[in-house]
Amino acid sequence: MGNCLESCSKRNDNEDENVESSVNSKPFSRDGSDTEKYSNISYPWSLKPLITRKSEAASITLPGPNKEGEIMHSQYLKSFMLEELKIATGNFCEESLIGEGGFGFVYKGCVNGGPGIELAVAVKKLKIEGVQGHKEWLREVNYLGRLRHPNLVKLIGYSLEDEQRLLVYEYMPNGSLENHLFERGSNVLSWSLRMKVAIGAARGLCFLHEAKDQIIYRDFKPANILLDSGFNAKLSDFGLAKEGPTDDRSHVTTEVIGTQGYAAPEYLATGHLTTKCDVYSFGVVLLEILCGRRAIDKTKAREEENLVEWATPYLRDKRKVFRIMDTRLVGQYPQKAAFMMSFLALQCIGEVKVRPTMLEVLSLLEKVPFPRHRKTRSKGFATTTNSSSLSSKRFLRITN
Repeated sequence: MGNCLESCSKRNDNEDENVESSVNSKPFSRDGSDTEKYSNISYPWSLKPLITRKSEAASITLPGPNKEGEIMHSQYLKSFMLEELKIATGNFCEESLIGEGGFGFVYKGCVNGGPGIELAVAVKKLKIEGVQGHKEWLREVNYLGRLRHPNLVKLIGYSLEDEQRLLVYEYMPNGSLENHLFERGSNVLSWSLRMKVAIGAARGLCFLHEAKDQIIYRDFKPANILLDSGFNAKLSDFGLAKEGPTDDRSHVTTEVIGTQGYAAPEYLATGHLTTKCDVYSFGVVLLEILCGRRAIDKTKAREEENLVEWATPYLRDKRKVFRIMDTRLVGQYPQKAAFMMSFLALQCIGEVKVRPTMLEVLSLLEKVPFPRHRKTRSKGFATTTNSSSLSSKRFLRITN
């Protein structure tokens, strides 16, 4: 089976939109009371009224509720036989194993992608024990089976035989953002690539939030941001995703689940879930991208364990932002852009009443100056806007 894995032809992933492209919108503005809260901060943007654009997700209408345990029909998905996936992965052999998470195990394999085409895939195999695992598996199938966007990982198909439940995804050769930010010995992501990943991930969240039938992702973190051969970010693992509020309700009341360090304080306190909870999580990940630190790191001194608590005082002053920046960047980043990113992170993790929407976040993020063809001394990558030739040697996991 090893030969099959090596012989899989590399796919030419659709390139994401140019990371420097700008939407036809303006940064968001705040009323007097909100602005007063940040009166001592120099705004890196001129705050003008937001001209809301229609998201490409606005026309997406999801099917109505399905029966418990039913898989919704999707024109995009293929139902695989278990035997097909055994052959594709060498009977789930150790050599094919590329990751492990709470869901189960992830294997690299090859499936038939058409006449004469071998398609590289990642196959997630659910651990048999656990009812919650089946519910998350079903949710993954029913969301990614209906949604298509350049910044969502593509679910190719699934397998359901007896107690075996599997998911088949497009293979993401550059693994997860978590791998690149925190894995020892990994190549250092340049400033340009960090910007590209942040913008791509924001587009994915914006697509979900602006859909006619709104979707709250609820598990936004680096482990769930996968990177294709061109370092285009794609959201994966929709096992915790939830439909947004309906009938003019302001929130969805639900069980508090997620990952420590990324969940919004108001959600932890009340169980009230809104899209602003995803915005908070995005702010935390933006801090991780800037700082190169985990949201929760028990190896740090007590006052530095929680990234949000440690970094927040530095985000308010552009003269202090450099103190939290990832030292592996060795100063190779535009100072103005770094402050704009840090200020945006501060707004995302702020009080829910003044927290921006993802549409506003994306609008501001795309206004951050993007360096063109600037070389860096950071190990491993050249920071050019054309990064399609870049690749990492390791692919870790689809999800935690």
